[in-house]
Amino acid sequence: MILSITLKLIIGFFVLFLLIRIVGKKLINQITPFTFIAAIVLSELLGNAVYQKNTAILHVLYTMVLWGGLLFAVEYLSQKFLPFRHAFDGKPSMVIRNGKIDFDQLKNNRMNINQLQSLLRQSEVFSIREVAYAFIEPNGAISILKKSPYQKTTLQDLNLPPHSVYLPVTLIRDGELLHANLQEIEKDKEWLKNQLERQGIANIETVLFAEWLENDGLFVIPYEQHSVK
Repeated sequence: MILSITLKLIIGFFVLFLLIRIVGKKLINQITPFTFIAAIVLSELLGNAVYQKNTAILHVLYTMVLWGGLLFAVEYLSQKFLPFRHAFDGKPSMVIRNGKIDFDQLKNNRMNINQLQSLLRQSEVFSIREVAYAFIEPNGAISILKKSPYQKTTLQDLNLPPHSVYLPVTLIRDGELLHANLQEIEKDKEWLKNQLERQGIANIETVLFAEWLENDGLFVIPYEQHSVK
């Protein structure tokens, strides 16, 4: 029993080493849902085979080599043929276009406003108003092109004194008023309604997203702007 497990582990170790050398860079650096599941299955094949008494060492070797060969074939076809690349790797989805959220693309990616905001914050973007274009990559990461006023410059470059920095506060999300956030900025519902009316919006329920930023005012995305014609 011990000898069998030892031999299977040694063989599995070197087979995994070879497979990682061949296709491992793709699995680690640009992981997609397909490659993520493929890597899990590969590890499960080895893990289960090691402790199965009736599984011969040659069967372990054959199973891992066959699975690795399939991964290599998929990678090769993806490099050579564009339809295969789209099928297995996926395509980036433009979720913000010309500063407007494409709500249909969000739905296609099974995302909501909260998750989009979270991804933006992880990329050091704390306000949707800063974004001109945003793509959800096949691996789940977000790529952002900021609007020109928000692209990086330093106060040192402009010889300007430092100024206060304010955190954007979301007031409306998916047509619902976030009362706690409204209280946080020490405003009330009547004030918010007046702000919306100035932008030609009568009801909170017609707002997909609204955000307040001190010194920059209220940024509003009505529902009718959420899709791209």
